[in-house]
Amino acid sequence: MSDESRSGAAAADPDDDFLYRGNRLGLPESGPGSVPGVMRRLVGLALDWILATLVVMGAINVGLIGQELALAADRGGEPEALALTNFTTLSTLVVFAAVNILLLTLFGTSVGRRLAGVGITATGERSWPWFVSMTVRTLLLCLVIPAVVYDRDTRGLHDRAAGTVTTRF
Repeated sequence: MSDESRSGAAAADPDDDFLYRGNRLGLPESGPGSVPGVMRRLVGLALDWILATLVVMGAINVGLIGQELALAADRGGEPEALALTNFTTLSTLVVFAAVNILLLTLFGTSVGRRLAGVGITATGERSWPWFVSMTVRTLLLCLVIPAVVYDRDTRGLHDRAAGTVTTRF
């Protein structure tokens, strides 16, 4: 292979057109519609998780869920306290997922993401209904690993699978 053909092959590499996060998706470099930094997205995620935790803790304290576990944990014993902790954690994950699917489907953002100035936008890569994309995205986000493996545009595997990108408001 000659040097000319190798340089031509290198110029055809799709990763060579990377200038900033989101330019390959047609997004602006900064401002509304641009790809936010990781910290902004983590703040939105943390706020959503805190909200889900507060909802679950409130439901347990009011007696809507986990009444038997809460009473057993109050009476003592490490196994009962561990069971209540596991129940609370799993319930928080379920509430987090349900609220995210609902709010992302309806508004393209959630409470925590909105406070952080972050929304979810379709890239046009998938022809799925929006609800299906948000469900796939949220379920993969709950697995954590797909969210921490990301590309140059800082799109995690959960975004790539759903055909979405995180954008700023």
